[in-house]
Amino acid sequence: MQFPLRRVVTGHDAEGRAVVKIDAIAENVISRRPGHSSFVVWTTQGHPVDNSGDEDAAQREVGTALKGGTVFRIMKLDPGVAPRPHRTDSIDYLVVLSGAVTMELDVGKVELRAGDVLVQRGTFHNWVVEGDEPCIMAVVLIDAAPVTAGSRTLSAAG
Repeated sequence: MQFPLRRVVTGHDAEGRAVVKIDAIAENVISRRPGHSSFVVWTTQGHPVDNSGDEDAAQREVGTALKGGTVFRIMKLDPGVAPRPHRTDSIDYLVVLSGAVTMELDVGKVELRAGDVLVQRGTFHNWVVEGDEPCIMAVVLIDAAPVTAGSRTLSAAG
């Protein structure tokens, strides 16, 4: 699988007709640590989402998640990726597109392979690529309240 991927975004012309607004290989690739690279495909702010306008919402400044919004990101993790144990204040929908990755949790771990899907509900986790090929994942992060477990609030960390 080629990384980064081709990004196609639709919209409307001045007459209200459906058109392709963007059709290009994503150029906004960033690396936050050795063995990691990702790019934002699209973001939204608020609800309901406003589909009007011509702004390229992939250019919006975001952290891991976006307060009051969503982030759609493609992430590539290479074998030996530097660890980053973390928790986000979001619910994340993830699809492994190619390769395999191990998600380490406070208790246990799970291997995800191409075609597997994950719902990440604000848990503290870390990604490890144990094989010899990169793992590419599509991830949608949706802003969420911090997790409450027992009498503790577990806010974003890492």
